Amino acid sequence: MRVLDWVVLVGSLIFIVTYGLYKSRGANTVNRYLLAGKTMPWYAMALSIMATQAGAVTFISTTGQSYVDGMRFVQFYFGLPIAMVILSATAVPIFHRAGVYTAYEYLEKRFDSKTRALASVIFLIERGVSVGVSLYAPAIVLAVIFGWPDQVTTLIIGILVIVYTVAGGIQAVTWTDVQQMLIIFSGLLVAMVMVIVMLPPDVSLLDAVYLAGKAGKLNAVDLKFDVNSRYNVWSGLIGGMFLALAYFGCDQSQVQRYLTGKSIAQSKLSLLFNAMAKVPMQFFILFVGAMVFVFYIFERPPLLFERPAMQRLEAAGGYLQVKTRYDRAFEARREAAGSLIAAHRAGDPQKQGQSIDGYRAAQKDLDTARREAGALVDKGFNDTNYIFLSFVTKYLPAGVVGLIIAVIFAAAMSAISGEVNSLATVSVIDIYKRHLYRGGTDGHYLLASRVATAFWGLYAVMFAQFGKNLGSLIEAVNRLGSLFYGSLLGVFTLAFFFPSVGGTGAFLGMIAAEAAIFAAYFFTGISFLWYNVIGCLMVVGTGLLFRRGSAQD
Repeated sequence: MRVLDWVVLVGSLIFIVTYGLYKSRGANTVNRYLLAGKTMPWYAMALSIMATQAGAVTFISTTGQSYVDGMRFVQFYFGLPIAMVILSATAVPIFHRAGVYTAYEYLEKRFDSKTRALASVIFLIERGVSVGVSLYAPAIVLAVIFGWPDQVTTLIIGILVIVYTVAGGIQAVTWTDVQQMLIIFSGLLVAMVMVIVMLPPDVSLLDAVYLAGKAGKLNAVDLKFDVNSRYNVWSGLIGGMFLALAYFGCDQSQVQRYLTGKSIAQSKLSLLFNAMAKVPMQFFILFVGAMVFVFYIFERPPLLFERPAMQRLEAAGGYLQVKTRYDRAFEARREAAGSLIAAHRAGDPQKQGQSIDGYRAAQKDLDTARREAGALVDKGFNDTNYIFLSFVTKYLPAGVVGLIIAVIFAAAMSAISGEVNSLATVSVIDIYKRHLYRGGTDGHYLLASRVATAFWGLYAVMFAQFGKNLGSLIEAVNRLGSLFYGSLLGVFTLAFFFPSVGGTGAFLGMIAAEAAIFAAYFFTGISFLWYNVIGCLMVVGTGLLFRRGSAQD
């Protein structure tokens, strides 16, 4: 990090916090603190919804995921546009007309208090776990750049988020998210331009795309139906749709965004914007990772991208042997890539075939050497989260590095602030006010909301330490969510579409769903995207089994 990078980074962070504090004015009632007085325009909600989902995990891990595994992860989002259309027609008008602060408050209106309480607890567990993962992502940034302990990083980011979120509630969070998304879009565009500019002069963008494709990095669509495969069209369209329905329709961190809308129409627009923009944005981020892969075809990448692990590797027995194999594979791949480009330009199918075989064989050898190197450090070693940051900090010019790091911090802060705010809302509205202290004044619950916000912010700082053991963070976040989202989606499906099911059926359905999901997790190899389908169907099936012919028990 050079002086200009520090200026850009620190300036961005100061701007974010100051802007959040500025927008905290007027958050002096529970309604304004938790729902912004229902004054938000569609574009602010849309960008806030996107920012809450697109945390630092997205930019740190998704690019690395593409580098290692190609772009097939984009299939994960194929069901999202369908889900957004469904939610715009169902959840948005239902929640708005119910006049609720939380999605789970609606469940008591529709079912009973025990169903509301169970759904609230499930949300608090699920989102409480994932908020720590979101906060851990920036720790990777400074670990790569400075070697700072992740405890220091998480504490700094946690405090910054707590300051403006406690002060301004959802109003400060939403408007700050808008500014953060502008920074994020700018950083993504700059990163894409820079990686293309830094390719060798004789390698065009079309050449780069060709090389990425022949290495299997652009295989974005897999039509094979396989429930054990994490990413294919069917898991994306079906499992991804169920996950998106649960996340955007049942997770308070998202529902609270469109509950702040000026009108039902404005809230619908915010979801429909995400339906159109989310898949292209994820495709773009993954494509950046694929281009980083091509860059490293011609510029020797480190054997391991995590600096401390590389230092341990150099002191390990067997390092020289694996390094020799790695260097040999790199040179073979670079030479084969040059031959492949020449054959492709010449339109020589025979030479192209020979070059492709050599190119892929060298890539396989290089991947094998990396796996062997990782095994020398740790049996379960995974440096996916360090790939993009290693590239940024080593090769991008002054100022651009600061901007990219600012993007990651902005994304982390937007995701964490939204999650902390929603956790506080559910804690106060669904637990504290409903079961522990009824009949308090508006000022009392406003203070309770601020205290709950600070508590969940500090909780996130403490839980973030577990993030280092979860491998690829983008997968970890979605795996954790999928353990709980199916049951939430199922109970809201019952609430919206099955009027004959009462509270007992819904309550037992959620319990049965969680049992089925955890059984699938521990005893089968089924991809996590299908957990959402399993959970939803289990709730609906159990609810119908125990229905009593009325909406209330």
